[in-house]
Amino acid sequence: MEALKHECGIAMIRLLKPLTYYEQKYGDNHYALGKLYLMMEKQHNRGQEGAGVACVNLNQGPGHEYMYREKAEGKDAITKVFGSIFKQMSEIDQDDPSAGPAFNGELYMGHLRYSTTGKGGLKYVHPFLRRNNWKAKNLCICGNFNMTNIDEIFEYLTAEGQSPRIYSDSYIMLELMGHRLDREVERIYREAKALGLNGREVTDYIDSHVDMCNVLKTTMPHFDGGYVMCGMTGSGEMFTMRDPWGIRPAFYYVDDEICAIASERPVLQTTFDLQHTDIQELLPGQALTINRNGCMRLEQVIPAAKLSACSFERIYFSRGNDYDIHHERKMLGFQLRDQILKSIDGDVEHTVFSYIPNTAEVAYHGMIEGIRTVSPTVRAEKVVWKDIKLRTFITEGSTRNDLAAHVYDITFGTVTPAVDNLVVIDDSIVRGTTLRESVIKILGRLHPKKIVVVSSAPQIRYPDYYGIDMSRIGEFIAFQACIALLRERSMDEVIDKAYEGCLQQKEEALRSLYEPFTAEELNAKMVELLRPEGVTCPIELVFQSLEGLHQAIPNHPGDWYFSGHYPTEGGVRLACKSFVDWYEKNCQK
Repeated sequence: MEALKHECGIAMIRLLKPLTYYEQKYGDNHYALGKLYLMMEKQHNRGQEGAGVACVNLNQGPGHEYMYREKAEGKDAITKVFGSIFKQMSEIDQDDPSAGPAFNGELYMGHLRYSTTGKGGLKYVHPFLRRNNWKAKNLCICGNFNMTNIDEIFEYLTAEGQSPRIYSDSYIMLELMGHRLDREVERIYREAKALGLNGREVTDYIDSHVDMCNVLKTTMPHFDGGYVMCGMTGSGEMFTMRDPWGIRPAFYYVDDEICAIASERPVLQTTFDLQHTDIQELLPGQALTINRNGCMRLEQVIPAAKLSACSFERIYFSRGNDYDIHHERKMLGFQLRDQILKSIDGDVEHTVFSYIPNTAEVAYHGMIEGIRTVSPTVRAEKVVWKDIKLRTFITEGSTRNDLAAHVYDITFGTVTPAVDNLVVIDDSIVRGTTLRESVIKILGRLHPKKIVVVSSAPQIRYPDYYGIDMSRIGEFIAFQACIALLRERSMDEVIDKAYEGCLQQKEEALRSLYEPFTAEELNAKMVELLRPEGVTCPIELVFQSLEGLHQAIPNHPGDWYFSGHYPTEGGVRLACKSFVDWYEKNCQK
């Protein structure tokens, strides 16, 4: 499968005891930083374009820095960030020697970024920081999110008199939340003055009484999209909130020493040596907050909507060593047994089974278990190898294309030419580029009797706008096959009618494109489009069904990329716009 970009990975740690406690118990005055580093490295799969870390020290007085941030770009961003942090911690500020080491605090927040919007550069790397001379008004945020209604939020902010410096969901989120935080601090200021407090008493009162749930309740209902929002203030408030549809995941662990939050459960298990039952999942619309005094609470900030937890998290993005994900991926492979047997006419004896590395390996083991229920002898081989990566300094067309075709390699001698079928399973098929340019072409060199490419996910027919890099409908091989069939059969009116419906933002208009065809018809057309020149053996595609997907992953029903049923109005609007853009470029004269 083509590598999909996915936004993003989050990691947070709140120390609940004095710093000296961790030094004495663990013999490490960098205990939290070490844990944060491990949490981020264990989520490297979620973001390789940039990384950032922020920290708050609760005990710094006026005149000393108390809120730190470090960011870097590139695949080695984590190493760069922590290298810089530990260098700063080892240096004494000659201008402020009493301040103590930098990045020494009780609150830590880390982020790993993949862009799904095409916007790059250090200014788009999380965390984002909003400064103020009042500690409580300092706000630092990061998140795993993609918002679908930024135009509306931008208009709201400008109507309020603000002038956001950068047009992106991250910065607009920072400005809106910062605006609401200012109002919360001003509310507490009035409360403190009403109590007769003055001077430093007012500041201390504010720092101890900021309620981030109030801020979240007046900020997050404005947003449409999939998100896990994280943040902390200079006064020591920490929060994490999940979208009301549960699209993006968040897990947490709390004991008397720490509170830790991550995008994936096994990250917390490995970092803190826990059982999966020790860890809780943040519920849709719920926020976890910890105040300056270390008091934690869970609050339903937005009522939970219809659960639409992302199934692609389970199929592809999340680490496969999660207790539940491992079994789900195996079940996805197991459930394809009957379709595979049909495609090879039940001839298991003359079939070699393999997988396309690396994320399809668990589904492959499930597929093998399924085949073994009807044939105890199964020829399982590692036929396909992930070999090299194309180096961008090679720009000449023919040489570059040849290298791209050799991203994968094969194990020679595993298949008897013209006798053995070859079945290879992948986790999903999106654009089909890697299949056409590399995988099928190189499998053809083994000269099998037949090639069967199996996808543990259903056909990807519709774009995503909740954090996956799949926003252009015209790039999907299933969509290309659908349009080709419509045109071959002189059914252009279906395309035109779908366009008219999408102009009116009718979700069913997109689904109407596929209604004239069976999955098998689309599969056959996809084979035609994907067949490389020179590969002459029969090729068949086998996809997971929607029913099979939900049987294997019952607790993550979000399937809009397969079904076209979007959980939010913003998703519907952007999906329709994607088709309108494609139509106006390809169909209007």
